[in-house]
Amino acid sequence: MEQTAEVGCRAPESARRRWLVATATAGGIGCLATLVPFAEYFEPSERARAAGAPVTVDIRALKEGEAMTTAWRGMPVMIVRRTPDMLAQIPKCDALVADPQSRHPFSMPLPEYCRNEFRARASQPAILVVTAVCTHLGCTPLARLRAGPQPGLPDDWPGGFFCPCHGSTYDLAGRVFKDKPAPQNLDVPRFVFSPPDVVTIGQDEQGEA
Repeated sequence: MEQTAEVGCRAPESARRRWLVATATAGGIGCLATLVPFAEYFEPSERARAAGAPVTVDIRALKEGEAMTTAWRGMPVMIVRRTPDMLAQIPKCDALVADPQSRHPFSMPLPEYCRNEFRARASQPAILVVTAVCTHLGCTPLARLRAGPQPGLPDDWPGGFFCPCHGSTYDLAGRVFKDKPAPQNLDVPRFVFSPPDVVTIGQDEQGEA
């Protein structure tokens, strides 16, 4: 989906539509990270989600080095609890990614509280929250968090996200690597912790997105 970035908190209709197609096609090969059952308990009704209501997710069972996926505004949103080694790897990728400072958002502005090297809240830098919508054509990237050789990835893979549709790759902060089909980083939606082991996506101290 190569298009001019839209500043706003709702992904373009085409992005959501392509994500639904990509999910239906690739669901059998695990295109989404595990949607932990306890997350469903906190989610609003289908009508509320369609209207863009915030989604609240309990992350107590999310272990270091793991990812989980929920849905918000018709998009998959991935939550990752990064290890200390993963956090240490992120600054090493600055010269390898296309937009290290996230100056060019895809479909929503980067929250000010995530304008740091980890693209996370300072209170919990290990927790990454990104929309799992590839900024190329809207496919769903896979979490390939472990560093090292893996199918379809280079031998020096530092860990991150891999889009199986056209090979775009993103680092452990959701920043796209250079010379890939995807032109922009994965979006970071507005979110807040309340309490620390619960993430509300689509809302922060300023209200709903």
